Amino acid sequence: MFRRSPHDREIFRLALPALGALAAEPLYILVDTAIVGHLGTPQLAALALAGTLLTGTFTIFNFLTYGTTAQVARYHGAGREDVAGSMAAQGFWLATAIGTLLFVLGLALAVPAVHALGGSHHTGSLAVLYLRIGALGLPFALIALAGQGYLRGLSDLRTPLVIVVIANLVNVVLELLFVYGFHWGLAGSAWGTVIAQAGMGIAFTIELMRAPATTRRPRLDLMRPLARVGSDIFVRTASLYLSFLVASAVLARIGSASLAAHQIAFQLWAFIALILDSVAIAGQVMVGRMLGADRPDDAWDASVRMLWWSVLVGVLFALLMLALTEVLPRAFTSDPRVINRVHAIWPIFALMQPVNAIAFALDGILIGASDTRFLKWSMVFSALAVFAPIALLSLSFDWGIIGVWCGLLGLIVARVVTCGARFAGRRWAVVGVPG
Repeated sequence: MFRRSPHDREIFRLALPALGALAAEPLYILVDTAIVGHLGTPQLAALALAGTLLTGTFTIFNFLTYGTTAQVARYHGAGREDVAGSMAAQGFWLATAIGTLLFVLGLALAVPAVHALGGSHHTGSLAVLYLRIGALGLPFALIALAGQGYLRGLSDLRTPLVIVVIANLVNVVLELLFVYGFHWGLAGSAWGTVIAQAGMGIAFTIELMRAPATTRRPRLDLMRPLARVGSDIFVRTASLYLSFLVASAVLARIGSASLAAHQIAFQLWAFIALILDSVAIAGQVMVGRMLGADRPDDAWDASVRMLWWSVLVGVLFALLMLALTEVLPRAFTSDPRVINRVHAIWPIFALMQPVNAIAFALDGILIGASDTRFLKWSMVFSALAVFAPIALLSLSFDWGIIGVWCGLLGLIVARVVTCGARFAGRRWAVVGVPG
């Protein structure tokens, strides 16, 4: 494993800027969590509900990134740059249409969505307020997903990094100004995020629309490949985040301290997950390009190497989280009840990281190969057959937040087993491009 590989240089060339961009993405809600956590436990619990819905909505539509990356990488590997550029324009139109629809639904369904998660009284009202403001940023966030997918497919990871980092810096400044300077409270946190997302969406629109293409007009026949791959990734990602929604709903019925603790652990989990996913991004790009160029053996060798690197990074994060057991939770809250509940699940949360790393790397490899139908059914099985029963039993038998997080660990292990078997069989290594 520790011998040098000819694939190491390209893995790092792609993964390092992806690491920066991916680590910056969840900082929108993570910064919200740190700032809002010091406003009070009701505000933090409200953010847990609204943040789960917004982050989940944003994440289940990440097929706009992953599907675009896989398609563009194959065409780029085959030397068909004009078709790759046409995919960029179609990604923009698809993201705009979906984002506009989500904005309307977010305004209309904020109250029943929060109530469905167990939000009520003052906490529920605050969650509805945050959710309705945050919905304004969804169209821009989805356009940014499509833009990142196109640029990644061309192996350009630097431009997305620059755009996302600038947007996050703007977000931090605006949140501090609105929350502590203007005293807008939870609403100020939401408005800071929306404005930063708008700037990011505009920057990616420019990148998408200046790509060389045979056409930039919306074309259903060109959108169809994105939609086909996207529907599989949508179901796969929706199943994962439905699991987190169930977790939030269960914990909302257990108590606000457990829900607030889950919000802290979940946002840190999402933050680390996207960092671990940097190797998976390299997998999407390299596997897609190599299969598009009829190089299946290189795709296999590079994938094995990426799995080893993922294991190493996951172990390092596990050790880091264990070392920060007494420090990191206090950055988000000073409530001793919440800290107690965070400490209860911290060993599970920390030791999940190596398993997460393997699961994410396998996802990236199979997405790059466009083997998304298998990924879809693997995730549905893991969520319904493994996590859901444990989460519901946790409510019935008073297992509390520990039982819920044991269920989440079981879900990730099931993903590693199913996707690992698929990877070992090599049926995913199909060469060429569509048409």
